[in-house]
Amino acid sequence: MLNDVLPEFQKFLLERKIVPEKSVSFYAYWVSRFLSFFSDNDDLELNLQIEKFLDTLRAQGNVADWQVQQAEESLRLYFDSFPEGSKLKANLGNAVAGSDKDVFEVLDNTRQAIRIKHYSYRTERSYLEWINRFFVYLREVKNKNIKVPELTSDEVRDFLSYLAVKRRVSSSTQNQAFNALLFLFNNVLNIKLTDLDKAVRAKRGPKLPVVLTEDEVKSLFDNVSNGNLLILQLLYGAGLRLMELARLRVQDIDFNSDLIFVRSGKQDKDRSTLLPAFVKDDLKRHLEKVKALHDNDLTAGHGEVYMPFALERKYPNASREWRWQYVFPAAKLSLDPRSGKVRRHHISEKSIQNTVKNTVKKAGIAKHVTVHTLRHSFATHLLLNGTNIRQVQELLGHNHLETTMIYTHVVRDMSNAPSSPLDRLYNKVGSRQ
Repeated sequence: MLNDVLPEFQKFLLERKIVPEKSVSFYAYWVSRFLSFFSDNDDLELNLQIEKFLDTLRAQGNVADWQVQQAEESLRLYFDSFPEGSKLKANLGNAVAGSDKDVFEVLDNTRQAIRIKHYSYRTERSYLEWINRFFVYLREVKNKNIKVPELTSDEVRDFLSYLAVKRRVSSSTQNQAFNALLFLFNNVLNIKLTDLDKAVRAKRGPKLPVVLTEDEVKSLFDNVSNGNLLILQLLYGAGLRLMELARLRVQDIDFNSDLIFVRSGKQDKDRSTLLPAFVKDDLKRHLEKVKALHDNDLTAGHGEVYMPFALERKYPNASREWRWQYVFPAAKLSLDPRSGKVRRHHISEKSIQNTVKNTVKKAGIAKHVTVHTLRHSFATHLLLNGTNIRQVQELLGHNHLETTMIYTHVVRDMSNAPSSPLDRLYNKVGSRQ
């Protein structure tokens, strides 16, 4: 019986009320499965074992994406918040011997350095994963006894070349690994990296973005479930990136000026973009529902949201204010892995990605469509309808005009003032969903 699996952990989840009661036993089940997996793979550092376990689940045909996500969340709750799990995690760190203990300390120091610099939690996880892989590479591929103070540029150069030649990773993946190691050596180890230009680099030829036609965009809207229609309309109508949409807060929507303000976007830049007039009424109704949800959270003693950087200390009560709440909140409360506080986070990126994936399949569109495809389509349709390329550059938040010019491969006439392509699309078809 699932109710008999890790009963103390189940009791902890029930008392904290951060997991739906019907799901508690399944959270315990995933932790139990991982602990069995762990006993057979105890030669790896804990974070890497978790990633390996999740990869094993993904490879199984009978485990859905949402179940993998549930398993990941259950392990995070167990090791970061549950007292017995946190104690086990600490004991694992103390049990690591010799050079492996150095690696464990390096990972912990890197985590602290990332948080001091206010990097996002996604970046933290990504960097730690690549640093983990780097040390595993040295130990298992190069058969080197790891001595952290003796690391040099040679090991980094060999690892980057290994990724390109043996693992055949994309250029963006290799760059991600390089940025993680650069952070490690510069900010934690204080070791200067040199001659990295001699590493074999993964090559990426010029690629044209996948762009949907207006009819294909309309087909997406016709086939998406009503609860997710507004998400796709804003991705396309405002040209938002995935996490820009997820992190939108109530105060970022200016209905009077028809603008959406993107705060701390890519490269930590702010910008404004178009709020399609077509969605304003639907968005207002959506926010009324979000406000009711927030009021219920406040009544239940919650209602707190993550505050960026030092704002939480400067304005301790602001995290419960309506204006700071996410436009698209998560369906349930969750435990912040850094602070340990119970909060309602924003909608997960996986949820948005699955919405696009399932809708494309339902619409029968035979193109490789991702969330970012809607942003590509936004830019291309603006240019096709005559918007000046400099205006498109500002709306997209590009540093260089050359980045925006990739969309001109389908552009002919440019003359008119900007307005959201979503408004023109529905003016053209003359109907609302």
